[in-house]
Amino acid sequence: MAEDLRVTERLVIPAGELRERFSRSSGPGGQGVNTTDSRVELSFDVVASGALPQSLRNRIVERLAGRLVDGVLTVTASEHRAQLANREAARARLAALLRDAAAPPPPPRRPTKPSRAAKERRLTAKRRQSQLKQSRGRVRDE
Repeated sequence: MAEDLRVTERLVIPAGELRERFSRSSGPGGQGVNTTDSRVELSFDVVASGALPQSLRNRIVERLAGRLVDGVLTVTASEHRAQLANREAARARLAALLRDAAAPPPPPRRPTKPSRAAKERRLTAKRRQSQLKQSRGRVRDE
């Protein structure tokens, strides 16, 4: 059986909660293409997991709602010819997804106003640009 999946320093998914399925990968591969099951599907049941605290589980389910099917997150890897390399790629992809979804939300934005000097610089630049464009006009004979 595979080893535990380390997502962050504190979050580790036990190997027993991960399910791997193997199938034939598409694309070129020579003589062994029809005989080796190198494509890997790695599944993790987020909703039923005992490794996730309730608050973290809710955050992950909310952020990955579009990717979950009945509470199960599935990642596939078939870019390598070797099954072992695809297993490692799928585990890395799953860990990255969970790490991003488990990250705390960013602090709220503190609204700020432009300073008086910044407003004055902006208006001065606008006046200068306006004068420049006006000077490009036709010369009138008066």
